[in-house]
Amino acid sequence: MAIGAGSKGEEPITAINVTPLVDVCLVLVIIFMAVAPFAMTMGIKVLESRAKAAEGKASAEDNVTVKLDVSGQITVNGAAAPPDQLKPMIMTALQKSKDRMVIVTADDGNRVGQVVAILDLAKEAGALKLAILKSETVPAPGGKT
Repeated sequence: MAIGAGSKGEEPITAINVTPLVDVCLVLVIIFMAVAPFAMTMGIKVLESRAKAAEGKASAEDNVTVKLDVSGQITVNGAAAPPDQLKPMIMTALQKSKDRMVIVTADDGNRVGQVVAILDLAKEAGALKLAILKSETVPAPGGKT
C-alpha cells in the first residue's frame, strides 16, 4: 500500500486566518460608535458675528451689551462695571431685555479667558442667548489697524 504523495495532513498551515481579525475590528468599531456621543465636550453655545452685525435690528438696543477693552475695563450698556459688580449689573440689564441676549464686544488684544469669564457670568446671570462681536477699531493713518 502506497501512501499518497500529496497528503495534506503533513503540510504546515501557511495561510493567515483573517476572520478573527475582522471580528475584533468590527467589535471595536461598534464600541467606538457607542462611546463617541459621550466623548463630546459640553460648552457654551455662542453666536459669532462681525462688528456692526447688530446694527439695523429692531431690538438691538434692548440687548445687553458688555464691552471689554484692551486695558481690561468692562462696561455694561455703556456704564463702567467693576469686576465684583459685573454679574449684578448684567442681571439688572437682563430684566429690561426682551430676548435676554448678551452681546460681548472685545478687542483683538483681549485674552480668550477674559471673554469666556464674561460669557460664564452672563449665563449665570440668566442670559438665554450669547453673542460675541469684534469691536470696531478706527484704522490708523497708513491703513493699518
